[in-house]
Amino acid sequence: MARIITLASGQFGDMELEELCAFASRLGYDGLELATHAHFDVQKALSGDSYITYVHETLKKYNLQCQAISAHLTGQCVGDIWDERLDSFAPARLAGKPDEIRAWAVNEMKDTARAAKKFGVKIVNGFTGSPIWARWYSYPHTLPRMIDDGFDMIYDLWSPIFDVFDENGIKFAFEVHPSEIAFDYYTTERLLKRFNFRPTLGLNYDPSHLLWQGVNEVGFARDFAGKIYHVHMKDVKMHRNDRAGILGSFLPFGDSRRAWDFVTMGHGDVDFDGIIRELNAVSYSGPLSVEWEDSGMDRETGASESLRYVKRINFSASASAFDSALKNS
Repeated sequence: MARIITLASGQFGDMELEELCAFASRLGYDGLELATHAHFDVQKALSGDSYITYVHETLKKYNLQCQAISAHLTGQCVGDIWDERLDSFAPARLAGKPDEIRAWAVNEMKDTARAAKKFGVKIVNGFTGSPIWARWYSYPHTLPRMIDDGFDMIYDLWSPIFDVFDENGIKFAFEVHPSEIAFDYYTTERLLKRFNFRPTLGLNYDPSHLLWQGVNEVGFARDFAGKIYHVHMKDVKMHRNDRAGILGSFLPFGDSRRAWDFVTMGHGDVDFDGIIRELNAVSYSGPLSVEWEDSGMDRETGASESLRYVKRINFSASASAFDSALKNS
């Protein structure tokens, strides 16, 4: 199965597009997953043809493809309850203005679908935000209607956005992630049901966010296989530290006291062999996008190691049963 291996561009936002293309090509990547906050400007894409031409020509120059763009930061601003952290995700002129930030984000997500169509990709990855993330632990007491209201709010905010996605033939691949409306197995199930399993809404499957929560990452891929529209390849390592809890202790990524940390592919505990087998079972042929996050390793070393690891495990399913030759005719 010829799945391309791409590099998610969001963690390389300090590089200009051409510099990143040269970097990814030199390492041997097949393409890039372009982040709208870093390497794919939605409004420039819609303002004329020259910007889209520039991006396509730059990718082509380095023999790279792009099959998905990501709009994680914009999507976060749609569903979150504002705090000052969102100011850095939206235009500076909107800082400290919650209503204006949300209105901008809703319109920007609609424009992202239009820009994706113009660019020629069919998948936009991203977050939804969550108005109820702070209520995940039921103290002060969280009433069931509060959770219902949160899912209803996401439905009301995102349904008009998905209408524009449908008009443009674009799918939204939501990344199950802490701080989002769906962050584990049962919240994912609830989100998909709330949208009546609308085909527009699928998953950007990233196993690293499941494992540290105690969710079986392979079983998740099996159960939600039909909704996997895109795949992030990211590893997480569980540390043997009896003092640390999985909530992170307000310790930054890279701190060795943490109970878990994101690491370069192959250095963690995610069962990627099992994941690839599940993806093969449903003939997933989309990109395997390396989202490199490792505070303890040099970036180029990590991106290079990750590529080698994914190439090694990016195997196809067998065309026949291994014991077929033993059967009597």
